[in-house]
Amino acid sequence: MTHIDTKIQHYIAPGRRVHLAGIGGVSMSPLAEVLHGMGLAVQGSDQTDSPAVEHLRRLGVSIHVGHEAGDIEGAEFVVRTAAIHDDNPEIAAARARGIPVFERAEAWGAIMQQYENAVCIAGTHGKTTTTSMTTHIFMAAKADPTVMIGGTLPMLHSGYRVGKGDTIILESCEYCNSFLHFFPTVAVILNVEADHLDFFSGLEDIKRSFRRFAELVPPEGRIVVNADDPNAMEALAGLSLFTFGCHEGADCQAKNLIWHHGRPEFDVVADGEVYAHLCLRVAGMHNVYNALAAAAAAYVLKIPGKAVQQGLEGFFGAGRRFELKGQYNGAKVYDDYAHHPSELHALLEMAKSLDYGRVICVFQPHTYTRTKALFDDFVRELKLADLVVLTDIYAAREKNTIGISSRDLAEQIPGSLYCPSLAGAAAKLREIAQGGDLILTVGAGDVFTVGEMLVKS
Repeated sequence: MTHIDTKIQHYIAPGRRVHLAGIGGVSMSPLAEVLHGMGLAVQGSDQTDSPAVEHLRRLGVSIHVGHEAGDIEGAEFVVRTAAIHDDNPEIAAARARGIPVFERAEAWGAIMQQYENAVCIAGTHGKTTTTSMTTHIFMAAKADPTVMIGGTLPMLHSGYRVGKGDTIILESCEYCNSFLHFFPTVAVILNVEADHLDFFSGLEDIKRSFRRFAELVPPEGRIVVNADDPNAMEALAGLSLFTFGCHEGADCQAKNLIWHHGRPEFDVVADGEVYAHLCLRVAGMHNVYNALAAAAAAYVLKIPGKAVQQGLEGFFGAGRRFELKGQYNGAKVYDDYAHHPSELHALLEMAKSLDYGRVICVFQPHTYTRTKALFDDFVRELKLADLVVLTDIYAAREKNTIGISSRDLAEQIPGSLYCPSLAGAAAKLREIAQGGDLILTVGAGDVFTVGEMLVKS
């Protein structure tokens, strides 16, 4: 096992004082709560007040709004969110004083060493949904897990929970090799495709990263992988695997699959025996694989099949994963986080299997590099919709040095509409929406506000 070298383990100990820069973030606020529960003295800062910040204050965590050099006073080490860079006054002050600065992934890696079971769910697509499904299963089994999800799970009313059980369940992202800081005892790999090409040099580089992640699992742990994903199987060739899939030969299979208005029902057969019978409340073939992955992780940890059934009976989706926002003029409005061509394919194929008239896709591409690198794939998949409305590219961490625009996509998709602003897209939908339409707002940026504007009107 070869982890990214880090010294943070020496600092994660009761009585130590840590400063969290960006403490209100989606993965930083649960980190603060976990560290506080472990007996560390936690302080932090964030740009704004928020419900997460107020919750931490009620626990006794001291938080300053804004970022100033003096905020780190008394801290023995600093943990920062990815959005905070070296020119931040707190980080600069820490460097000047010789105070160690660590990334949040390093802190989560150190924390998971405190748990008997660390279920780390990775893959190019499906991580949030599968982590959410796994959470539902372990909650049904009364395992009281600690959970970190990269989205909101309605059951938790947040993206995390701090439990007292022996299991931690984490969504594990490959970007910048973050998951190589982790210490998984069960590594789940859903799929491996080309993405984050602003960091990785290409698919082979991504495969190497996933293999290194799988190799972090100790001999007594398990590597759970999608047998039907060629890239994943190639990346992990020669390792001891527990596979899931829909074809013969997988250790955990979906059998007797039938569909009810786009929603699947099937048996989960593990090691030749029926482990659970699932009637999913979420649609699409991609969710068969997500559920299989969650069930396989539960199976290798000896969770009863009854808990798998009960947990997934109550799963209606994670936030921003085919999430119903409301309706307008007889059209149903849903939102989805899909921002990769394969995710678009799964979403639009599933949407077309449902009982709607037109499928209208409002798509906001995410990052210039991804749009350029996967341009032809985006064009191909967006053509699956009956009508495409394209808004400007969401820049995220990038600047447009490539000279690419959503207009370029629109020119390749017959009948598509280019509406640069989100408000303009909402206005166009008000003109064209009609009864029986399924309107999807799609992307990893702020395109969800289009659906919210539409529903409110």
